[in-house]
This record gives sequence, structure tokens and C-alpha cells, in this order.
Amino acid sequence: MALKITQLRGTVGTRKSQRDALRSLGLRRIGQEVVRPDAPSVRGQINVVRHMVKVEEVAGE
Repeated sequence: MALKITQLRGTVGTRKSQRDALRSLGLRRIGQEVVRPDAPSVRGQINVVRHMVKVEEVAGE
């Protein structure tokens, strides 16, 4: 199982930990999508920025 993560909000006015989490997920701009494996470390990064991203489960990978 994999997760498709889409950034919905920008980083202006956010904490450094939130900006770092987005960058480590591979997100740099609004509307960008990345696919990451469903792992506890990825889930933890998503949890930090859950109000800024949309997460969907995708099959495969």
C-alpha cells in the first residue's frame, strides 16, 4: 500500500518543524503530489502537517 500526498496550503506563517516535514515528504509547492510508502515514519511526518495536506491510499508500489 502507498499513500498519495497532496499539498493544499502554503508554508508562510508555519513553524519550522512543519516546513521541514513537508520538505522531507518531498513537497515544495501547493498542488504538488507525491507517492510515498505507507510506513510509520511517513505517517508521523503527515501527522505534523495534517492540516496542510490531503492523503489518499493508492494500490501498488
